[in-house]
Amino acid sequence: MKFVDEATIIVEAGKGGHGCLSFRREKYVPKGGPDGGDGGDGGSVYLEADGSLNTLIDYRFQRKYKAQNGEPGAGRNCTGTKGEDMVLPVPVGTTVVDMDTHEVLGDLTREGQQLKVAQGGFHGLGNTRFKSSVNRAPRQTTKGSEGEARNLRLELKVLADVGLLGMPNAGKSTFIRSVSAARPKVADYPFTTLVPNLGVVSVQAHQSFVIADIPGLIEGAAEGAGLGIRFLKHLVRTRLLLHLVDVAPYDGSSPADAVRAIAQELEKFSETLANRPRWLVLNKVDMIAEEDRDAHCQVIIDELGWDGPVFRISAITGEGTKPLVQAVMRWIEDQAQEEAENPDFAEEEAARRQRMDEEARAKIEADRKARRAARRDEGDDDDFDDDDYDVEIVYAPE
Repeated sequence: MKFVDEATIIVEAGKGGHGCLSFRREKYVPKGGPDGGDGGDGGSVYLEADGSLNTLIDYRFQRKYKAQNGEPGAGRNCTGTKGEDMVLPVPVGTTVVDMDTHEVLGDLTREGQQLKVAQGGFHGLGNTRFKSSVNRAPRQTTKGSEGEARNLRLELKVLADVGLLGMPNAGKSTFIRSVSAARPKVADYPFTTLVPNLGVVSVQAHQSFVIADIPGLIEGAAEGAGLGIRFLKHLVRTRLLLHLVDVAPYDGSSPADAVRAIAQELEKFSETLANRPRWLVLNKVDMIAEEDRDAHCQVIIDELGWDGPVFRISAITGEGTKPLVQAVMRWIEDQAQEEAENPDFAEEEAARRQRMDEEARAKIEADRKARRAARRDEGDDDDFDDDDYDVEIVYAPE
């Protein structure tokens, strides 16, 4: 099946039922009076976070959804039946944006969380509502109102505490396999990972965090090279970035240059995301002779002028991974405690995440427009669709 992290849909709530104009007609009751009932409310449209879903692919096949209309009122003061609400399941981590106003309507980040995206129409009033001492035979009724209609864009971003960055074949998938139960594909060629992978890292009892592995970046990704930068948006919810670098690349390239290239692509995508805490993880140290490891790694650190945390690991053997995940767990807990105790810090963190979201959305939209323009310049037919950039995946149980 396809991993689809964006979809556009049209939702329309149900109309309210009209009020009824009716008078009581019974034998031997010559002046029965008005008995027209009210209509029923139209059904509303809700989105609900469903933990069993991990893609928006269903919304690529059907794009229009309409809730049930309310029934009109009837005589004998019978109220019309209310229209049934429509509840659409979406993956946890889905952001809902109104395409006409560009307003973010909500963020579904918890299992079972619901968001009303279209309000059902209100019922009309029957003529019974208008009777009074001076108006004993009213002929007034009101019509039910129209249901709300909206054009929505659904954006899925994975929920993870930690995000992995790095060139293709830097060992990100091997690392996530080493520290969690996730089993992403691992092979000896670039771009083995085509979609984000999530793994739960259990440090000890009641201590765990979620780590996200996204497809590798290459220089020029912001201009569409490789798989581009569309998957970087899945890192905007993370608290910490781990930048994995191959210390002994098979092609003899410079590890320091690889780190700088990824940092530049990150900066082009979102300045706020580029300023998130980022730790340097020197991977594949098992490829260097033990007596030369310290000197080899220090050369990379000196070339970068890196003054942040540095870890040396071998993802394939597990060397150094335990101290790394323990340090990550402590850092996440400290951040969570700071947010709980300091409202100002929590507010600043929320503002940073919102800025990252906005910058990511703007960059991806600009990239999409550039692709459309390039296709037109090349003389291709203008039937561009987001499906052109989807990839086929098969989900395997952990």
